[in-house]
Amino acid sequence: MTMPEHETYTAADEAMAASAETAFEAFTAAAPLGWRVELIDEEIYVTPPANGDHESILAEIVRETTIHAKDQALRMFTGVGLRLWGKDPGGRVIPDLVVAPKDSFRTFDEYHDPGPVVLVAEITSKSTGDKDRSVKLDAYARARIPHYLLVDREAETATLHSEPARNKYSRQVSVAFSEKLFLPEPLGFELDTALF
Repeated sequence: MTMPEHETYTAADEAMAASAETAFEAFTAAAPLGWRVELIDEEIYVTPPANGDHESILAEIVRETTIHAKDQALRMFTGVGLRLWGKDPGGRVIPDLVVAPKDSFRTFDEYHDPGPVVLVAEITSKSTGDKDRSVKLDAYARARIPHYLLVDREAETATLHSEPARNKYSRQVSVAFSEKLFLPEPLGFELDTALF
């Protein structure tokens, strides 16, 4: 796998990154159980636990993927941290769902290399929607994660972003809730958003 190009960092950039890293560690240590703390492009985001509707949609995605994915060696992971590239080389996120081959994350690390990841999914909420539609979209593309599924509850759409190139996704397919969204190989099935 070819690693994405990194920007050149100055001493000031390194000091800012170290400061963001220190603040991230402090927020992570202080966060109540169930809250997510993420570091993306030197910004810290703290997210409360998800509500029932969010978790119901996540459960349907997991169920559909488990039943219909062509590659049955794929597994669905929730709560797995990923280390992403960007302005801050130590960026960390916890997607709502990570799809990757079995045994991809069998270490004691809290944050993992995104290399084996096939798809990440985020389900918007009032507190995360803007971040999911922009900051995370760009971060996942920079990390060259092949597919980013964005389930936008406010817009009532599901969008599959794919074909990361030049730090952006070059392809987007969006459907309204109630329609089917094709998830390409190795998933290779139509996700029925009517279940949302």
